[in-house]
Amino acid sequence: MIESVSSPHAPAPAGTYSSGIVSGGLLFVAGQGPFDAAGERVGESFAEQLRQTFRNVQVIAEAAGTSLEHAVRIGVYLKRIEDWAELNELSKGFLTHPYPARTTVQADLNGFDIEVDAVIALPTRA
Repeated sequence: MIESVSSPHAPAPAGTYSSGIVSGGLLFVAGQGPFDAAGERVGESFAEQLRQTFRNVQVIAEAAGTSLEHAVRIGVYLKRIEDWAELNELSKGFLTHPYPARTTVQADLNGFDIEVDAVIALPTRA
């Protein structure tokens, strides 16, 4: 069974995709950027953009009944690979041990500095 997940607190998809999909006990979160629920970019600094991006992933996770605490994998796309060290430091405010597996790549992002996608485990429902 496949179920679409969205949150009124995150931007709506800009194309033919879901914000999140639940399948097989996992939530697959589509790439999120530093945008508010109205689709407006948030933040001038990398730190501000990172915080908004992770908040978007978190509210989609919450809409599915889970949280970033249960993330098993994240993909991070950086406009500037030089932001890698700051990513590592700031993501500690959103991720917990054991940290999820992660791939970080430099990407040609248009008008923003970071995008994050995620695979998050769903808590076992009794």
